[in-house]
Amino acid sequence: MERARIAVAGASGLIGSALVRSLTADGHTVVRLVRGEPRTADEVRWDPERGSVDADGLAGCDAVVNLAGANVGGRRWTPAYKARIRAGRVRGTGALAGAVAGLPEDVRPRVFLNGSAIGYYGETGDHAVDESAPPGEGFLPRLCVEWEASAAPAREAGVRTVFARTGLVVARGGGAWARLFPLFRAGLGGRLGDGRQYWSYIALHDEVAALRHLLDTDGLSGPFNLTAPHPVTNREITEAMARVLRRPAVFAVPAPVLRTVLGEMAGDVLGSARVVPARLLESGFRFAFPGIEEAVRAAL
Repeated sequence: MERARIAVAGASGLIGSALVRSLTADGHTVVRLVRGEPRTADEVRWDPERGSVDADGLAGCDAVVNLAGANVGGRRWTPAYKARIRAGRVRGTGALAGAVAGLPEDVRPRVFLNGSAIGYYGETGDHAVDESAPPGEGFLPRLCVEWEASAAPAREAGVRTVFARTGLVVARGGGAWARLFPLFRAGLGGRLGDGRQYWSYIALHDEVAALRHLLDTDGLSGPFNLTAPHPVTNREITEAMARVLRRPAVFAVPAPVLRTVLGEMAGDVLGSARVVPARLLESGFRFAFPGIEEAVRAAL
């Protein structure tokens, strides 16, 4: 994509901030969607949980990227927090998609890139799944189905609409690994449950590169799994972390303890998601850090 004007929701998050740095470094203009009163010309007000956005601020943008949403692993899944997770994603996406679709064609963005998650597939066990697999069962699969469906107005208006089903991002600054790194450095790392569950991960560098690839490549639409090509088990991740950080990893957190501490969210930690990026690879994308040790070293 030549130098473009790109609106980004969730620009202050782990992935969003890294994407913004990448875009601005290449000379693109980034318009940030903010919840408060805009303070600069490159900010646009919106309220994802209420489903409102200043549509005029999106006029003339070449693309809209939506990575906003309350942290799924941020706290215990109480009914109130689950409602907040859902509202921000479903209403927020619907508001952005509706705003994009409602703009005159000559100032309408050409691409709507919306976040999603591999939680779409639910529990997959040892079975590897790609984008052709149906949704699973439970809170996260239902959420992902609604989340993606709420982008329908943009797609129906003829805007190229892409869903980035992201896996576990390996990074120091946020997500699951922001919690894992300190534990392993302190010699307190170890497997979770029996460790046989698959974790589908992606290095932050590759996550941003994949998002850029989806933005830049005409003809790409629909769901894309943003995960490294070869998912590994929690036990293998534990061993890789121990090797890279040169620390013992002899501890283990039994499944009953995780269920007591995390409640319903423990199912996501103990569940197995063996997800492969079939469509991303078919589109010509190449990973810089495909292996788990490479991804961990890149994060450090």
